[in-house]
Amino acid sequence: MRLSNASVVLPPRLNHMQNLPWFACYMQTLKAENKSPNTQKSYASGLRALIETTLPDENVLSESDYQQMTVLELAERMEPLNGRIDRWTHGLSDLRPTTYNARLAAARHLLKWLGHRWPDHLVRARTGKRLPRTLNRREMTMVLDASAKSEDPVASIVVTMMLDTGLRVSEVCNLDRNDIDLEDGSARVYGGKGDKDRLVLFTRRTLDRIHAWIPIRDARVRDDDFAFLLNSAGRRLQPRGVQRLMDSLAQDAGLPKGKLTPHVLRHNFATGLLERGADLVTIQRLLGHSSIATTRVYLEISDQTLREVYHRAQATRETLEAVAARTEEDEELVETTPSTSSIGIE
Repeated sequence: MRLSNASVVLPPRLNHMQNLPWFACYMQTLKAENKSPNTQKSYASGLRALIETTLPDENVLSESDYQQMTVLELAERMEPLNGRIDRWTHGLSDLRPTTYNARLAAARHLLKWLGHRWPDHLVRARTGKRLPRTLNRREMTMVLDASAKSEDPVASIVVTMMLDTGLRVSEVCNLDRNDIDLEDGSARVYGGKGDKDRLVLFTRRTLDRIHAWIPIRDARVRDDDFAFLLNSAGRRLQPRGVQRLMDSLAQDAGLPKGKLTPHVLRHNFATGLLERGADLVTIQRLLGHSSIATTRVYLEISDQTLREVYHRAQATRETLEAVAARTEEDEELVETTPSTSSIGIE
């Protein structure tokens, strides 16, 4: 319980909305902070259990009470010293560390918004280091072959584009026809993760798939005249549809369920750049990472990538040693042919 009877004081920025429904105000704040739709949805769903957690002698909140609770009432309910947040965290003990930390992040954001101080004893769970999952060359060849033979023509363009550009699944689905510059061999990604725009480049293989897809796309288009990737119903391709497509391709390629995902193709793109000698800053820009710390995980590369980098470095070393050896031989040659001067033969 609170150590004093003083009422909760809202920060000045919330005084003008203290009597308004908290949910609409909070969701508007998330939008103003450019939180992605996925983050907004995650925060809204994750906070519900916290706010609905009851203390002794409290009644369960109804749906109307939950939605119409004012900002001031929520601030009083979420006072960190009353024990509510501790009861809530005890119920999260069975969650995975990453899920637990995501719930804490949502709660921390809410308390900060309300002007409360986060309890020092509530800390993030320790998570192990997880390397990016990738497909080896044999598996990738089987996936490409399965996508080329798929009855759905969108399979080949989706797999090739994601593998050769590193686009996120949401970015692929949100591509419009006007975002693609065929002459320049590039596409402009608008409103990527973190509301960031960036440029992605196409390989010759991707351009060939795009040229083959455009007539099919034009035949499928119905209501959405701008979407580049369309499903068989003529509607914009959705991330869930892409994941179902990946599951189908994995089955056709003989891969275990869950082995092939859109993000695995993104990881393959990044590790492929690393194998070919690209620096982390370049990979960071192509992937659209805000921090290079996110990109640095690709330094923890797989055994296959490590072998290829090692053999490439060894081949370079042997080439340099051969050039150095030839230079030394040239320097050892002594000119023995007599030369003449104004005085005579030297």
